[in-house]
This record gives sequence, C-alpha cells and structure tokens, in this order.
Amino acid sequence: MNSKLPERPKRNCGVRIRLVHRSGQSSLVRVASTRLPTMFGVFDLIGFERTNVDKGETESALLLMLGDLRNQAPLLRIHSQCLTGEVLGSLRCDCRGQLEHAMSAIADEGSGLVIYEYQEGRGIGLMAKLRAYALQDKGLDTVEANHALGFDTDYRDFSLAVAVLHELEVRQVRLLSNNPQKVEAVTKGGIEVIELIACEAPPSPYALSYLRTKKKKMGHSLTIM
Repeated sequence: MNSKLPERPKRNCGVRIRLVHRSGQSSLVRVASTRLPTMFGVFDLIGFERTNVDKGETESALLLMLGDLRNQAPLLRIHSQCLTGEVLGSLRCDCRGQLEHAMSAIADEGSGLVIYEYQEGRGIGLMAKLRAYALQDKGLDTVEANHALGFDTDYRDFSLAVAVLHELEVRQVRLLSNNPQKVEAVTKGGIEVIELIACEAPPSPYALSYLRTKKKKMGHSLTIM
C-alpha cells in the first residue's frame, strides 16, 4: 500500500498493539492474533503492519503458524496474494495450489509457517495485473507483459517477511519455493536456508505457458514442466 495512512480515532478496541521491531525509520507492529481453523488444521493467525515514518507508507502481512518453531528449522512458505486464483478460482496460475500444498505440508509435519503478503501480481497490484493479463491474451508472455507496462519482471520486496522471521527469532528455515529470488532475499536478510523444497501443484492447461515462462525466463525450479 503506497497511500498515506489516515489518522486513526482514539479508541480502545480490546486489541493489544505492540511494537516488536524497528529498523531505521520503519517499524514492525504486531496488530492482533487469533486461532484459525482451516481444512489443514488449526493455525495461529497473526497480523503484522510495517510503517515507514518518512514516507508515510504502510504494508501488511499475515502469519499462519503451526506448532513449536524453536527447536528446528521450520518449513516456511512466503506467499503473495493472488485474488484471481485464490478467491475467483482462476486457472491461469498455480497460486492457490501452491498455498494449499504448503499448508498441507506444514500440517503433515506438525509445525511450520506461511507468511502471506499483499503483493498481487508479483507486486504490481490487481489492476495492473489485469492489464498484464489483457496483454497476455494478445500473445505476450507474463514477463513481456510486465515490461510493456513499465514494470520489472518481479516487483516484489520480501524484506517484510524477513522482518517477521527475525521477530520470531527464526534463524534457519526449510523454504517451500521454486523462486530463486526468495532464496536470495531470505539469505541476504540474515536467515539461513538449509533446504529448498519444491512447492508445486498439478498445473491447469491454462497455466502451462505461464509456468514455462517462469521456468525459462525467471529461473524457477519447476520439475513438473
């Protein structure tokens, strides 16, 4: 979110707001936590916000956590929002399948975490993503469409996820991902990736071209293609 935060009314809603991490002019705040029953089990759900004081910008992330993370390198999935796939059931991508695969793997192991970030369309936002889809309908691939709109191939910033990991005092992870950029971001953030585990779902025929482009042009490790 790149808009200036409105002034909040002074009221007590019964939610504890706690400052948990500060870096330069940015602060990470744990907003609230609850229990979330899912088809994969009951997870702890924690909301985080980070505000850049100088820029007046804020961004949010959700943490889904299961089990005790203290005595091992937990399974970790850093997942970006995909409204079209996760809510509308789009078959143009594998995002929903990846999220469900990760939650299932964590449930099977009995512990792990998903950090869910609001970075729709690899960070370009929902409306720009729809414009990119329209260009793909005309023959461009997902990378070419982003470039035609003036965006980088991948516009995301994973520093918020790294800040959450530091708050949890997680120093090592087994990363559920096919994306080398996530490995690089986590490692540069001071978290050791001791194992990279494929996070793949059976692809729809509508997603095959998209996945081939991710493998060929973005270096994603896709074994099912």
